[in-house]
Amino acid sequence: MNSAVSSKDVEARIFEILISFGTEPDSAVREATFDQLDIDSLDLVELAQIVDEEYGVELTIDDAQQLQNVGDAIDLIVSRIA
Repeated sequence: MNSAVSSKDVEARIFEILISFGTEPDSAVREATFDQLDIDSLDLVELAQIVDEEYGVELTIDDAQQLQNVGDAIDLIVSRIA
């Protein structure tokens, strides 16, 4: 994975993915929970697959259970890229 990927790059990509799942663009913010965005477990699995393919970062079920909001997911992904 290219370490030149910034936190803002990851954030923008995660928001793009969430919007593709049906999230309203104005609702795609770091503070939003996945429940608030109507992101279900199948969406989370798909998100994890995309993150693994694009960034080489594996997100487990345990990881997902620890996430409080979208920002936590972004921060976790960024921390594992570095």
